[in-house]
Amino acid sequence: MRQTYSNVCVEGLGYVLPEESVSSADIEARLTPLYERLRLPAGRLELLSGIESRRFWPRGTRLSDVSVRAAALAMEAAEWPSSDIGALIHGSVCRDHLEPATACRVHHRLNLPAACYVYDVSNACLGLLNGMLQVADLIELGRITAGLVVGTEDARPLVEHTIESLNADRSLTRRSVKPAIASLTIGSASCAILLAHRNWSRTGNRIVGATVRSATDHHELCLSVQDQAGTSMRPLMATDAEALLDGGVATARETFAEFQHVTGWSAAELDRTICHQVGSAHRRRMLEVLGIDAESDHTTFSWLGNTGSAALPVTLADAASRNIIQRGERVALLGIGSGINCVMLGVEWQRSLVAKTNWPSVEGGAVLRGAAASSCESSVP
Repeated sequence: MRQTYSNVCVEGLGYVLPEESVSSADIEARLTPLYERLRLPAGRLELLSGIESRRFWPRGTRLSDVSVRAAALAMEAAEWPSSDIGALIHGSVCRDHLEPATACRVHHRLNLPAACYVYDVSNACLGLLNGMLQVADLIELGRITAGLVVGTEDARPLVEHTIESLNADRSLTRRSVKPAIASLTIGSASCAILLAHRNWSRTGNRIVGATVRSATDHHELCLSVQDQAGTSMRPLMATDAEALLDGGVATARETFAEFQHVTGWSAAELDRTICHQVGSAHRRRMLEVLGIDAESDHTTFSWLGNTGSAALPVTLADAASRNIIQRGERVALLGIGSGINCVMLGVEWQRSLVAKTNWPSVEGGAVLRGAAASSCESSVP
């Protein structure tokens, strides 16, 4: 699928990060029974992934509460009234419960209009990007003037249950433990994106075009054991990381060829790229295959881990808040998710309106209202 846009702008970004940071060394210390049994060397997790740390929400955190805050920050940054929001999509894998849509509670707490599209989208690491495309289509078609996409990913249940399971299973070998390693790289984060019609935009960050491609013959390479939701979930994942990398990069190559066609931008003409934040090996291989200069690519995985559907939007917001993205730059959002699915968007960047805070210190944290990127330096690590 190829889609061009004339009237859709990325108007505001809001993101929330947990205060609790958990290092890869901390996780390995908790895996001492497994490491001793298999004689695994310390430092292996960070060495393989390039991930030094990830973050966890406090136990019992209701994810919709964090999503409410992230969405409110995006509106505050853009100085956009809630009465003018025509769509709200909650796009993370994690959600409060299976039914009703987590978006319903977020919509209610934000006091958004009744005449508003309200629903969840779940598509592994691409839920928020898929939501962006759906809101962009609604704006381009003239159905709405603005919409919000938000999601909150919670790593603690998956990581802690994985540690518990690995320590308890005495049948594991160095080979059989591999499918669980990717689960230990997951982190928590929340991000919201406000999209608006260019006639009412103050940023002018126009989405130029988007491409979508799937390779669902690879749908069994990353599987959850159960479908669960809420704070009591105890998920486990099995991931064939090497095959997933090969399939993902191959799908990305095909999608990127279409992306260059629909945007009219070559790889050499991209000023900034934001990719899904898996780890160092994935990043290196993908940039090499796509012919993208690593100097133009911004990352957060080393200190946030893989935050699922929030990873790419949070990394975009982080780059904007650090003034890394400059006026007039061509920005490529290159998303890949298990399944395998791929979504790529091109944005002509003009102005950054970003707001960020930490959780749980929402009231005491650094909340930047409608701040330009250059003024956000003090709020980021």
